[in-house]
Amino acid sequence: MRHKDRSSRHALRVARRALGDAGLLGAPELDGAAVVVSSNYGNLEAVCDCATAIATGRSRDISPMRVPQLSSAVAAAWVAIDHGIRGPNLTLCNGASGGLDAVAAARYLIAAGRATAVLVIGVEPDAPPVARLHKEAGGGTWFDGAVAVVVEPLREAERRGARIRAEVAGYGRADDERTAVRTAVRTAGATMIRRRLDGEPTARFGRCSGALGVVQCAMAVELLEPLESGSRDQPYDDEAVLAVAGAGTGESDGTSVAALVLAPHRTPRGGHP
Repeated sequence: MRHKDRSSRHALRVARRALGDAGLLGAPELDGAAVVVSSNYGNLEAVCDCATAIATGRSRDISPMRVPQLSSAVAAAWVAIDHGIRGPNLTLCNGASGGLDAVAAARYLIAAGRATAVLVIGVEPDAPPVARLHKEAGGGTWFDGAVAVVVEPLREAERRGARIRAEVAGYGRADDERTAVRTAVRTAGATMIRRRLDGEPTARFGRCSGALGVVQCAMAVELLEPLESGSRDQPYDDEAVLAVAGAGTGESDGTSVAALVLAPHRTPRGGHP
């Protein structure tokens, strides 16, 4: 951990916990798995420090150990190296909607046969240049940490006897909130929406930026878990949680909105994640 940036250290810690929870820590399935990270400010401190070093001195003043931190994809790379994950390695720097977009990207990778499972991480650090940007945008507090979820085909999770916390039922992305939500709800089919998550993570943790959508997924699982512990014939068995990022959260960047529907696990319906 000594020569890794703050975001990478956050990501490595939650990656181990998420893989362990999914029963995939050290598993052979990781050889064909993927990593998708959502982060807008992950390596900003390193970039600013190196730019300052060059401006006030020489490029040779930059330590070779610092150079990997100049890549926005460094956290995803360290996670893949640490766990032997050899599949696709993606980093989204996509504004407030990035976290939900990352979960959707994981689903697409699996549906396309590109990955056996996907480790999705939302991470943002607290650092002086990051704090400056949040303050300029009117933020008083901001997230410093990471959240991770594992996305994999239902059939594979059931085969391994893994605890399935939720199903990705629908996703939508658009320039406006109404279209994004409508698309997500439509693709979710007959799934009933139990609750909507918008700015709850921001109110609880501060501005989450690229980690927002993944934090929303973790909070949605908290809402769905009481259903898992009850009888499967409850009348609200098919009710789900709608997460919306990019609008109504206090973190809209004015570009796009993403919406994701997470439903409680039901009777197996095939191999979709």
